Amino acid sequence: MRNRNTRIATLLTVGLAAASLAALAPETLSAPSKASDASALKEPLRQYTQQKLQWKRCDAKSPDTFQCTTLKVPLDYGDPGGKTIGLAMSRLKAGSTKERRGVLLLNPGGPGAPGLRLPVDPLMKFPAEVKRRYDLIGFDLRGIGRSTPVSCGLTADEQRDTPYKPETFAKDRDRVRTVAGKCRARAGDKLPHVTTRNAARDMDVIRAVLGEKRISYLGASYGTYLGAVYMQLFPQRADRIVLDSATDPTRIYRGMFQDMAKAAEQAFTRWTAWTARRHPAYGLGDTPAKVRKTYWDLIARANRKPIPFEGQALTGDDIRADNSTFFHVRKAAERIAGLKDAAEGRNPAPSGTPGRAQEPDDNFTSIAWSFMCADTRTWSHDPERYRREAIRDKARYPLYGDFAAAITPCAFWERGSEPQTRIDNKVGALITQNEWDSQTPLFAGRAMHRALRGSRMLTVAGGEGHGVLYAPDGNPCADKAATVYLTTGRLPAKDLTCQATTGQK
Repeated sequence: MRNRNTRIATLLTVGLAAASLAALAPETLSAPSKASDASALKEPLRQYTQQKLQWKRCDAKSPDTFQCTTLKVPLDYGDPGGKTIGLAMSRLKAGSTKERRGVLLLNPGGPGAPGLRLPVDPLMKFPAEVKRRYDLIGFDLRGIGRSTPVSCGLTADEQRDTPYKPETFAKDRDRVRTVAGKCRARAGDKLPHVTTRNAARDMDVIRAVLGEKRISYLGASYGTYLGAVYMQLFPQRADRIVLDSATDPTRIYRGMFQDMAKAAEQAFTRWTAWTARRHPAYGLGDTPAKVRKTYWDLIARANRKPIPFEGQALTGDDIRADNSTFFHVRKAAERIAGLKDAAEGRNPAPSGTPGRAQEPDDNFTSIAWSFMCADTRTWSHDPERYRREAIRDKARYPLYGDFAAAITPCAFWERGSEPQTRIDNKVGALITQNEWDSQTPLFAGRAMHRALRGSRMLTVAGGEGHGVLYAPDGNPCADKAATVYLTTGRLPAKDLTCQATTGQK
């Protein structure tokens, strides 16, 4: 089955009701403090910024130039003399000593996705010009992968998304309460400090330990928010910043989920028109209205009797759970036509009985909720508010609204250690965005562009899917603009539009 936990598969992946410490003044590399002397603020972190790293080859299969290490950072930057955690970091050295500019930190998003192996990830097609000039730096954010990982001991059922239903709301409320309770029991001392602000501070420790005055950065999805927070806290430390598929920093995080539902309806409307024009190929209806009816009839049928498809029995909710489906019009038409054939017995299910699925590793889910619940204080702790919003959004956005607005563990989470960061600065950055992005919609990228007043935005017209840059089927126009910026420091004179290539449609 496709990933049913789509709300936390991105980001996104991400309101601003609280004042931000960053809005008061840019940070030096220091802990939050009431002291006014900046030099005194730096001193408590000396044990971290001057630590000696022990680099070694990451593994036997990696090139000798790909090295890994672990550095120590404070769990709580407000108490730098207290408990420490390990941060796993990797480095692929620049190909040219003469042309080397500095370091390029990489983040794949999430929050929860490990980034340690990004410098050598075969799916990341970094151009030679970039690899010559930068040490590529991968790292697992605090609590992720090899960086003192957080695990709440969640079952597969506790990790999945469920839509709001009146008859199951009490059960769903109790389930997410259990998730929050498990995380508190297993990682309670860490949870208030698993925040994007602290992850940005970790990045600045990395900068200092590597002996760099400034860092460049390439972050995707949630990683765009992390990059924006770093720019807000450390504006003088940010060099060349590229944000691929940006979140709306004013909608962290419940609003971000609800925006996914809004965007899914827009994509669905586009898809019905596209598919209607190709009725002879897919047989789903020769008008958008007929295509829409075919789809919802299929959902109702699957909810009455699950449809055997690709080795699984799918309910209507299973089919709707992937909010990204209709952002890829051709793939969506093929999938829905296949489901229709299976429902009508023209696509027999594979023989055999599926084996019992293993319990999935819960680090990604555990750390995603840890970041998202602690990053902002705008999560309601009133279950009835989630019920009301889910009913409202189901009516507004029937495709995915009841998933996006459903109650989450954040309803029962304790507050993070600090208020949310307000993003508002003039630091230069390049934002790249597909027109049809399922997790961070185009309007979200534009909101980040407005908040980062020194940024330029590049939109891939007709581009489908989440992620633009340096992909195997990427966009040469967008890749070129990012490479020029990273290698020369020149942002486009104005916002740009690239056209989608065949592989992006």
